[in-house]
Amino acid sequence: MSFNKGLKEVIAAETTISEVDGSNGRLVYRGYEIRNIATQYSFEEVAHLLWYGNLPSSNQLVRFKSNFASYRFLSPIMEKVLHLLPQDMDMMSVIRTVLSCAGNPSVKWPPTVEEAMRLTAVVPTIIAYRKRIIAGKEVIPPSELNGHVENYLHMLDGGKVRQEHIRALETYMNLTMEHGMNASTFSARVTISTESDLVSAVTSAVGTMKGPLHGGAPSEVILLLDELREVNDIESHLREKIMAGEKLMGFGHRVYKTHDPRSIALKETLLGLVGKDVWLDLALEVEHAAITVLEEVKPGRGLYTNVEFYAAAIMKAINFDSSLFTPTFTASRMVGWTAHVLEQAEDNVIYRPLSRYVGQ
Repeated sequence: MSFNKGLKEVIAAETTISEVDGSNGRLVYRGYEIRNIATQYSFEEVAHLLWYGNLPSSNQLVRFKSNFASYRFLSPIMEKVLHLLPQDMDMMSVIRTVLSCAGNPSVKWPPTVEEAMRLTAVVPTIIAYRKRIIAGKEVIPPSELNGHVENYLHMLDGGKVRQEHIRALETYMNLTMEHGMNASTFSARVTISTESDLVSAVTSAVGTMKGPLHGGAPSEVILLLDELREVNDIESHLREKIMAGEKLMGFGHRVYKTHDPRSIALKETLLGLVGKDVWLDLALEVEHAAITVLEEVKPGRGLYTNVEFYAAAIMKAINFDSSLFTPTFTASRMVGWTAHVLEQAEDNVIYRPLSRYVGQ
């Protein structure tokens, strides 16, 4: 039998949820090009598409949003555990631990969309509560009146949330909801394939996302933007860095061999916000300069901006520190994980790959 280290290029499942076409720079959710879906629809509408397979009608959306919002509140035991966790526990471990308290003994198999909705809705509350508790601030309870992304931003900082920040973050979260059979999604499908419960499946995924080779964070891009904000001639500065052999963070992608479709969608959103935020404006300026220099210094390499580049600009604009990067990614990817869990359960076979003995 052939051996593919890390299961690279091995097809482990058939899916109708999404298609990642790296060669042609395409990402498709349920038959819809991501470029159109991410910028034209709300978080709730895209989640409905991934969970149910279709975009909601106006009446369906009203009911769906109301139901989804009702699940934002922590149970008493979840809130108690959140307050008891060590101060130095990282945010991803906090999410994993508090979600573990969300199990319902009466709900086991098969998993349901209602469960998926409940777990997805509560993650921003866990993040926001933890952030404010660590900062010594009073927690801000979730509101059932605001959209999912606006509510998340409000719980973190309070006060009125800027519309351009809601739009930018919502686009980012729509774009990162789902991305094929990545490591964390595979973890979730493996766990549910044993006919375990949905809480166990998503905590498996959170544990996988925590690893720096997967969840990561656009921290290096943040450092680049911080550096370039103080520079008079961005293009010349970038040329010097590249000629010195420095890697330009935020450009190029392991899967996409051409433009990252998610970065294109984020750029379109940012173009509509020109002049409304200095960090978003800077990102557009840096991208133009970097592409110019890369084509000059490394012609034919096709090094374009990836989703992390613009994600960094958005995180700077909404004043997120690095501890919130991967958790926010997780809050959006909950939709994709649970959609895959539901699909796995529809035609389930337990995952049981082989290993090859190479010992003595």
